Amino acid sequence: MNRPDGDEPIASMPMVLMYHSVDHYDEDPHLVTVTPERFERQLRWLHSRGLRGVSVYELLRAHARGRTRGLVGLTFDDGYADFATRAVPALVRYGFTATVFVVTGRIGAYNAWDTGPPKALMTDEQIRAVADFGMEVASHGVRHVSLPGASDDEVREELAGSRAALEEIVQRPVGGFAYPYGHATPRDAAAVRAAGYDYGCGIRPAEATRFTLARTYVGERDRSLRLRAKVVRHELQWLVRV
Repeated sequence: MNRPDGDEPIASMPMVLMYHSVDHYDEDPHLVTVTPERFERQLRWLHSRGLRGVSVYELLRAHARGRTRGLVGLTFDDGYADFATRAVPALVRYGFTATVFVVTGRIGAYNAWDTGPPKALMTDEQIRAVADFGMEVASHGVRHVSLPGASDDEVREELAGSRAALEEIVQRPVGGFAYPYGHATPRDAAAVRAAGYDYGCGIRPAEATRFTLARTYVGERDRSLRLRAKVVRHELQWLVRV
């Protein structure tokens, strides 16, 4: 597995979309769930505009070669079971891939860190299955804790423990990490690099490097006009950076 290297600021980084759950729901206080019908329409919107969804690993490899035209990163935080049962079948229909960030201490359980309704998380078998379908399996820590509030030892365990657990499940290298809640200090980004990860995903970092990649939230309200607005906003932000 050839991995991109260097953590210098990234110029003209393609858009990376941040999802969580794809399911039907009665309550969604944290706005982390997109219904299957809305998700299908969002994928269709991307496809109709000549865009192909790919994992962060694929996107960074393409970026290193200067070949990101027509690509958009797709990520799913937390490792919900509906990623395997609802998101992956839809992704496969469009020829897309994605990255799923798994909380290893809760595999096969539910999102205990959340104050909303409990949502089932993928089992070992589901994690292996999505990897076999070409999805990138990456880490979201062991316990879904905010790293800036953790000690150095706790940060190292969140990073090393989660990576080791996932590599044991999928029997392949795990190179990606997403900061729980999007919280990351320079210490945390340095720890992710020191732990041997290839990249780290945040939400809105001040400077995008391979260990503080920005992502754009996508929710149930994102129809074609809102998606287009988010694409334009992303392009304008990068024009300002450049």
